[in-house]
Amino acid sequence: MGMFTSTRRIVRAGFINFWRNAVVSLSAIFVMSIALFVVGSTILFSNFLDSTLEEIKNKVDVNVYFNPDAQESDIFLMKRSLEELPEVKSIEYISRDQAIANFKARHSNDYLMTQALDELIDNPLGAILNIKAKDTSQYEAIAKRIKSDQETAGPGGNLIYSVNFSKNKVVIDKLTDITNGVEKVSFAILLVLIAIAIVITFNTIRLAIYVSREEIAIMRLVGANNSFVRGPFIVEGIMYGMVAAIVATALLYPVTHWLRDATQNFYGGVDFFFSYYINHLNQIFAILLVGGVFLGAVSSFLAVRRYLKV
Repeated sequence: MGMFTSTRRIVRAGFINFWRNAVVSLSAIFVMSIALFVVGSTILFSNFLDSTLEEIKNKVDVNVYFNPDAQESDIFLMKRSLEELPEVKSIEYISRDQAIANFKARHSNDYLMTQALDELIDNPLGAILNIKAKDTSQYEAIAKRIKSDQETAGPGGNLIYSVNFSKNKVVIDKLTDITNGVEKVSFAILLVLIAIAIVITFNTIRLAIYVSREEIAIMRLVGANNSFVRGPFIVEGIMYGMVAAIVATALLYPVTHWLRDATQNFYGGVDFFFSYYINHLNQIFAILLVGGVFLGAVSSFLAVRRYLKV
């Protein structure tokens, strides 16, 4: 009962201090809101980078072009062989008829090309396999398997006209390096921003506690223990964090809405920001709330302990 009464008094004192020192509270909330807004923005931009890289990855593949006289049964045999590879995510088969139809569609505005195609008696194109790997770094292993299968078939079983891996290799290697680099840089930036947020919030709350230094001195004189002195300020810090999390989450709404309108046309109608914000609103708020409460509580604890030497 004594513990419950003491805790209730500490919480009540924290609430009273929060409302009594309104100007100081607003300053602390403002600073923490900016810090949490930056953290929330980092989460959204990290998703944006991941989504952008994923879109680029989806456009990268290895194409195997077969000779026009290659038998469909032999092509499907190679397709099944490649599907057994753990690196392969999916394989799309494009028949000869579909290949020529796609070619005509791509050159529908080219009059000379259309005329030349209409004069052809036979389809000059072979079937195609579009191979997607689970990761861009795995395309080389797939290309080696294709080459191995082709060498095993021997000169008489030459099905393949060409494989475009060597042409795509530069793009694939650069994309792999960019992906790895972005992951490292994003993590480093997030750590730096969190450290800056802690320092700024700590100093702001330390100023708020400085305003109450005489009150703390009186509490110490009447025999209040360290926990009772720290408690109300930690409760204040937690309240700063909770309010700041609500403010930061709310501020992300107009920002992501504006970014949707600004970037949707550029990315072909794809919305990376606003839809992610709406679909993951609960998770974003939970992260900012936990971060704000932790930031406020720890900053208050350290400010009382280190600055006032309680």
